[in-house]
Amino acid sequence: MEAAHIKYFRRNEIDDAKWNACIDSAANGLVYAYTDYLDCMSDNWDGLVLSNYEAVMPLPWRKKWGVHYIYQPFLTAQLGIFAESVTADLLEAFLQSIPKKFSYWDASLNHQNLFPLENFSLYQRSNYTLSLNRSYEELHKNYRENIRRNIKKSKDYGCVPARDIDVNKIIGLAKMQSAEHSDADFENFKRLFRLLKKNDKAKTYGVVSKAGELLASCVFLFSHNRAYYILVGNHPNGRTLGASHALIDAFIRDHANQNLLLDFEGSDIRNLAFFYSSFGAAEEKYAAVKFNRLPWWMKWAKK
Repeated sequence: MEAAHIKYFRRNEIDDAKWNACIDSAANGLVYAYTDYLDCMSDNWDGLVLSNYEAVMPLPWRKKWGVHYIYQPFLTAQLGIFAESVTADLLEAFLQSIPKKFSYWDASLNHQNLFPLENFSLYQRSNYTLSLNRSYEELHKNYRENIRRNIKKSKDYGCVPARDIDVNKIIGLAKMQSAEHSDADFENFKRLFRLLKKNDKAKTYGVVSKAGELLASCVFLFSHNRAYYILVGNHPNGRTLGASHALIDAFIRDHANQNLLLDFEGSDIRNLAFFYSSFGAAEEKYAAVKFNRLPWWMKWAKK
């Protein structure tokens, strides 16, 4: 693959229709790579494009101390190269084509970007996914006993799954666990949610106590036959009542027997990985990359 056919475009030079058509048809297409998603969730982003949008790579970036760097935006689990077919040569060519002005990269790629490369050291991250293309009874049989027990506990305490929860309530609950993220991050997501909701690409779920308190909540986004479990919130009062277990179970019950993959968006955290796998989800590895050509004094400052 010749890197000469890969061009760098600033955001205002990108043809949105062609870019989104590439994501639509990509074998590894994901919701995070659409222009609306990137516009809402990235501070800035540009892109690399192969020929006539045969393959694309978003480049979300920031600038600090006069230095441009590539980063992973909030609630954007995977980016990388998207195409109808991704090869090691294509991935290498795209990474070689990232402009030199980007002196530091810390980016998650995707589940079809995982190759040994000659000039770049990728590392693996973990996601968990569950195919819902079976009956609810079959899916339920694959739950670990602790999941079944917590769902029963939730029912015994009068907790009830709810749909179409106000996204502001979901954001409020998520904020309790996300002190490192700014109000602007959540406002950006709210804008994205409204865009996707208009196109029936977003749903909200929650679990409510007998007293009407929201104990667990999340948003599900939809694209490429995937449902993304995102913006998760758990109230301290719900953690001992199986509220999050009941929420996921309700979504699975509602969407069983569909050609849909429930994407848990992680996790590298051992306890979360165990929790997701307890619903019968399988591990799906994806690639990530760090690259550092900062001047020596900035490398020292970064430490």
